[in-house]
Amino acid sequence: MGQEEEERESVPVAVTEEEEEEEEEAKKERKEEACNLRKHSLIMEISSKLIHGDLDSKIEAARDIRKLVRKTCSSYSSSSSSPSPSPFSGKTRSKLGVAGVIQPLVLMLVSPNPDAREAALLALLNLAVRDERNKVKIVTAGAVPPLVDLLRFQNGSLRELATAAILTLSAAASNKPTIAASGAAPLLVQILSSGSVQGRVDAVTALHNLSTCKENSISVIDARAVPPLINLLKECRKKYSKFAEKATALLEILSNSEEGRVAISNSDGGILALVETVEDGSLVSTEHAVGALLSLCQSCRDKYRELILKEGAIPGLLRLTVEGTPEAQERARTLLDLLRDTPDEKRLTSSVLEKIVYDIAARVDGADKAAETAKRLLQDMVQRSMEHSMSNIQHRAASCTPANISSS
Repeated sequence: MGQEEEERESVPVAVTEEEEEEEEEAKKERKEEACNLRKHSLIMEISSKLIHGDLDSKIEAARDIRKLVRKTCSSYSSSSSSPSPSPFSGKTRSKLGVAGVIQPLVLMLVSPNPDAREAALLALLNLAVRDERNKVKIVTAGAVPPLVDLLRFQNGSLRELATAAILTLSAAASNKPTIAASGAAPLLVQILSSGSVQGRVDAVTALHNLSTCKENSISVIDARAVPPLINLLKECRKKYSKFAEKATALLEILSNSEEGRVAISNSDGGILALVETVEDGSLVSTEHAVGALLSLCQSCRDKYRELILKEGAIPGLLRLTVEGTPEAQERARTLLDLLRDTPDEKRLTSSVLEKIVYDIAARVDGADKAAETAKRLLQDMVQRSMEHSMSNIQHRAASCTPANISSS
C-alpha cells in the first residue's frame, strides 16, 4: 500500500496552458520591475553627476542620457556584451525631466569646453524629442539665448546641433514667442545660404514652425528669408523632395501677408520657381506652390495676373486640376478662373469645363466609363496646351535678337 502511494506521488502533475501563461506573465512582470529599478538607479546617478559632479562627470552623465533613452534595459546589464537599440522611451524622457537634469544641461551650453556643449546639446535634443513637457521645461530653463549664440558659431557641428535644437523646441506652441523674440530668425536665414544640406532643411523647418504664428511670420520676412528660400527652390532639382515641400510650405505661409507677397514677386525668379514647382513637385509641394500663387492673385489680380501668366503657369495648373490633391485641384481651378481674361459673367469656370468634358465622354463611352474617358480627355488637353505654350516660348526666343536682349 505504501509503495503504491509513493508511485502515485511520483507521477508529474500536468500544467495547464493557462497556468503556463500566468507564469510567463509573472516572469515578464518581474523582469520589467527589475528593469525599471535599474533605470531608476541610473537616472538618479545621472542626475547626481549633473548637479554635483565635476565637468568630466557632467559630460559623462550627459552622454549617458542619450544612451539611456536609445537603448533597452538589457543594454545596461553587466551580462550584455552587445547593446541592442530599441524604440525611444517616452517614460524615460519624462523621468529624466522630473529628476532635474534639464537645468544643469542648459548651464553646460555656455561652457567654454566644446565637448561639454556638444554633450549637453545632444542630451537636450534626446529629452525634447516627442516630449512636449520637456520642450517647455528646456525653454523655461533658459536654453534659447545660449542656443542662439551657438547659431553664430563657425563650428559647423555645434551650429547644426543648435539648429536642430531650435527646430525641435519650436514645435511646442508655447515656445514659439520666446524663440521668435530671441533673434533666432536672421541666424536661421543665414544658415539657408551657408549651412549644410541637413542644416538648411532644419532651418527651413524651424522657420516654418515659427511662421505658423501669424505675428511671427513678419519677423521671418523682416529677416529676409524669402530671397534665399526662392534661390534654394530654384536650385532644388527635385521639386518633389522633402526640402521643396518644406520650402513651399513656408512660402505659402509668408504669401498670406502683403510684405511676403511683395518679397516673393520682387525676388529674382520668385514666381517662376513656384510655377515650376506646380509643374514638377510632389502632391504636397504642388499644393503649397499653387496656394502661394493663388494668394498673390487674390490679393491683387491686376498686379499679379500678368506676372503669373508670363511664367507659363497655365499648363501646370490644368494638369493640377486632374492630378493634384483635392485641395490643390480646387486651388488650381480658382486660380485659372482668375487668370482668364474674360469678364466674370462670361468666364468659363474649370468646373463647367470638366462637366462639358464629362458629358461628351458619357455620350461616347457610356456612363460607366465616363469618368475615365473624361480624365484622359483632360490630360490630352493639358498636353496640347503645354505643347502650344512651349511652341510660343520657342517662337519668342527665336525672335529675340542680341540687340533686343541687351536693350531689355
